[in-house]
Amino acid sequence: MIAFRGAERRVFWAAGLAVLILGGCDLVTQPAGNADTFIAAAEKELAELSEAASHAEWVRATYINYDTNWLSTEANERYLQRTAALAKEAAGYADSAGVSPETARKLELLRRQLTLAPPSRDGAAAELSKIGTELDEKYSAAKFTVAGKQLRLDDASQEMKVSRDPKRLQALWEGWHSISPPMREQYAKMVGIANEGARELGYADTGAMWRSKYDMPADDFAKKTDALWEQVRPLYTELHCYVRAKLSERYGADVQPETGSIRADLLGNMWAQQWDGIYDIVAPRGLPGPGYDLTRNLVAQKYTPERMVRTGEGFFTSLGFAPLPQTFWERSMITRPRDREVVCHASAWNVDNVDDLRIKMCTLVNDEDFQTIHHELGHSFYQRAYNKQPFLFREGANDGFHEAIGDMQQLSITPDYLKKIGLISAAPPPSADIALLLQRAMDKVAFLPFGLLVDKWRWQVFSGQVSPAQYNEAWWRLRQQYQGIAPPGPRPADAFDPGAKYHVPGNTPYMRYFLAHVYQFQLYRAACRQMGWQGPLHRCSFYGDKGVGEKFNAMLQLGASKPWPDALQAFTGSRDIDASAIADYFAPLQVWLRDQNRGRECGW
Repeated sequence: MIAFRGAERRVFWAAGLAVLILGGCDLVTQPAGNADTFIAAAEKELAELSEAASHAEWVRATYINYDTNWLSTEANERYLQRTAALAKEAAGYADSAGVSPETARKLELLRRQLTLAPPSRDGAAAELSKIGTELDEKYSAAKFTVAGKQLRLDDASQEMKVSRDPKRLQALWEGWHSISPPMREQYAKMVGIANEGARELGYADTGAMWRSKYDMPADDFAKKTDALWEQVRPLYTELHCYVRAKLSERYGADVQPETGSIRADLLGNMWAQQWDGIYDIVAPRGLPGPGYDLTRNLVAQKYTPERMVRTGEGFFTSLGFAPLPQTFWERSMITRPRDREVVCHASAWNVDNVDDLRIKMCTLVNDEDFQTIHHELGHSFYQRAYNKQPFLFREGANDGFHEAIGDMQQLSITPDYLKKIGLISAAPPPSADIALLLQRAMDKVAFLPFGLLVDKWRWQVFSGQVSPAQYNEAWWRLRQQYQGIAPPGPRPADAFDPGAKYHVPGNTPYMRYFLAHVYQFQLYRAACRQMGWQGPLHRCSFYGDKGVGEKFNAMLQLGASKPWPDALQAFTGSRDIDASAIADYFAPLQVWLRDQNRGRECGW
C-alpha cells in the first residue's frame, strides 16, 4: 500500500520521506523555468490521487473483505506509479540554476515520497502493492488458538497485562507469534522488488534510502541514532536490572534468572516494548504509590470511548486550538465494530489533506487508550495546523517529529492535569514521585531500544547482510543486544517473529518512534521552560497555557516547509536533537535505581 498523506501511521507504501537521489539513471536536467510549472501540476495531481486513495484505504481498513482489498490495491497502485514517475522527473530539476528556495524544497520532498520504490519494469508496482495488501490483511485478520479458544491480538494483549501465570503468558506469546511464518516468503520477495527499485534510484538498497530522509547523509543519520542511544543506555540498563530482579523474585529463578536477559512474555506487552503493564510487580516497597488507578477512575466515572476522545480534544482547546470539526465525530472509527474485520492499529487520518480529520481506534476504557487518544489527536491537530501549506508541505517536519507532537501531550498527563479535569481528587505528594517516574519509565524508557532495533534489523535485511533463512536469528540477536530480551523458549525453524509486529508487514519505518521518544522530551522541556515552570520537570503540565499553545501552533504550521532543525529551533531554540531532556526528566529515578541495584550484576 501507499502513504495517503492524511494517514498518520504511515502504514502505507509511499509513507516515508526517503530522499530519492537518482544516480545511474538516464535523467535529463531540465531548465529551471519549467520547475514551477512541473511542481504545480505534480501537486495538483498528487492531491487528487491521494484523496481518492485515502478514501479507498479508509474503507479497506474499517471493512476488510475481498472487494475493499481490491479497490484499495488499485488505488494504491495508481498513486504509487505516479509518485515514482514524478519523483524521477523531479530529479531532472535537481541541478537547475535559478530555482527558487520554495520550489527547490518541493522538488526535494517530491524525490523523498517513496518508502518502497517500485522498479520501472512492467508489473512491478502492481506486484508490490498486491504483496503489501496481502501482508497487511494477514496481520490484521490474524487469529490463533490457545487452550481451545480462538483469540485476536487485542484479546491476548489485554490478558498479558493482567495474567501472572508464566505458562499462560508463554502460550499467549507463542500463539500470537505463530501467525507470522506464512508472511516470510512474501516479505522476502517484497524486499527483493523494493531493493531493485532503490538501486534504480541510485541507492545501494532500501535501507540506505530510508536513512537518507532526515536532512543529513545516510551514514551520518545512523551515527546520530547510535549517539542518542548512548545518551540513554545507562538509564535503560539500570531499569532493566531492577525489573529483572523483581521478576525473578516473583516467578523464581527457574522462570526468570537473576542475570542475563529477561523473558519476553513476562513484561506485560506482546513485544516487550513497554513494561508498564507489570507495574504491580515492580512497585517500590516502602514508598507511596501514585495513589490512583486511572483505569479504575475512568470506569467509575462512566467514561465512554467517545468521552475519552472529547477529553483529549479538551487538552488542545485549552491551549487555544479550535475544536475538531463535526465530521471528525461523524466519520471516525472510535470503537471496534463487531460485525466485520477491521485494522485496529490506532491511527490518525486527514483524508482530504485539508480538514477531513479522523481517528481509527478499537478504543477501550483504560489508562493506555486514554494516553493513546492524546497521542493520536496530536497528529490530528498537527495535520490541521499545516493544512494551508502547499500540498507537498502538508507533512510533519519529519516522521519522528510527527510522532513526537502527540507524545509530548502524553508527558503532560500529570496528576495535576488529571486533578484539573476531575479524574483524580488530589495530586499525590512529592514522596510519590519515584513511583510516578518508575511507572512512566516502564513505558517511555523501556521502549527506547526496541524503537531503535526494528529498523536496524530491516537495514540488515535490505542490505543483504541477513538472508531470509537468518531473519529470525538476526531479530533475536538484536533484541538481546539492545533490549536484553529473550524468547520464552526455543523458536521453531520456520519462525518469523519480526512479522508479529505490525510495522514490519505494514512496512512502516520504525526509527521515527525512537526519534519521537527523544524529541518529545526535548519539546516538553521547552514548553515547561516557556511557561516558567520551576518544579521537577516530570510534574509539569502545560495544559491550559495559551502562550505555549500559540508558539506550539506556530511551529506546527510550518509543516514540512522547512528542514526539521528549523522547526525544532522555532520552539526549543536548539537545532539539534538531544536526549539530555530524558536524563533531566528521570534524574531522581536514576539515582534511586542505582541505589536499589547495588550489589546486583547489571547488564546481560
